[in-house]
Amino acid sequence: MQTARDNPECASEEYVSVLSDSPGLNAEVCFDTSLAKASSSNSSSSNSSGRRRPRVAILREQGTNGHKEMAAAFDRVGFDAFDVTMSDLMSGAMRLDDFRGVAVCGGFSYGDVLGAGRGWAASVVHNAGLSEQFRNFFARPDTFTLGVCNGCQVLAHLRDLIPGAESWPHFARNRSQQFEARLSLVRIDKSPSLFLRGMEGSRLPVVVSHGEGRAVFNTDAEHSACEELVGLRYVDGHGEVAMHYPDNPNGSIDGVAGLCNADGRVTLMMPHPERVFRNEQFSWRPDDWGDNSPWLKLFDNAYRWTIT
Repeated sequence: MQTARDNPECASEEYVSVLSDSPGLNAEVCFDTSLAKASSSNSSSSNSSGRRRPRVAILREQGTNGHKEMAAAFDRVGFDAFDVTMSDLMSGAMRLDDFRGVAVCGGFSYGDVLGAGRGWAASVVHNAGLSEQFRNFFARPDTFTLGVCNGCQVLAHLRDLIPGAESWPHFARNRSQQFEARLSLVRIDKSPSLFLRGMEGSRLPVVVSHGEGRAVFNTDAEHSACEELVGLRYVDGHGEVAMHYPDNPNGSIDGVAGLCNADGRVTLMMPHPERVFRNEQFSWRPDDWGDNSPWLKLFDNAYRWTIT
């Protein structure tokens, strides 16, 4: 049935994987997760204690459904998260100038079909005022940007506005020809990304939920130029770069799951760390993990970078 419905090569690869000796989902955490716990434990009393709460815009478009989880993750580590729609920016009700960070959220914007991120990005590119506003924000050295899922697609299409993003790929239809919603395994590699600092070498499960997540480079030269910017790769149960389905859920070359710009202030990824920043959100996790997930460090890193 899967061979008839999906990409038959993917169906065959999944069948082979069932018979393999892979240990399956597992985790290796190479950093101190108490850093994230310490940050989150103070966030609720930060106003009374005078602890700084930088402003982050949680940016969404019609159909977006990941904005509440994103806001919760940033709030947990000490940010003041604001719900910002594209209509707010178009009308002038809100401006990016007022924020230190922007999180471009995912979850079925424009129905997650026909290049959803491309349509969202087009609303910026073809609006002179918005285009200039985004260009100025990306150019400010004191700002950060995170794009997840549809947000990842958006940033990829805005690469001409982002310094140091000239070689980024675009994201195409999954190789399986199906929407992929699963818990996948990724490895965090060394990169300039401020979000992934200190997490290098770790292997963590994370939610993927996308139909158009396959990283495609325009040229071999761009692929080579991006090698040092890749911070996340899909891996198999042995920690090796996943080349086959379903360990590589979308068919991205070299298992590319996330990357950043040259100075590390802008990071885009297809997986959803905001959907697993608490351990109770996982469908599977090691038994000895406590309340906060290791993924919370990604958001904690942004907070520590912002207040430094």
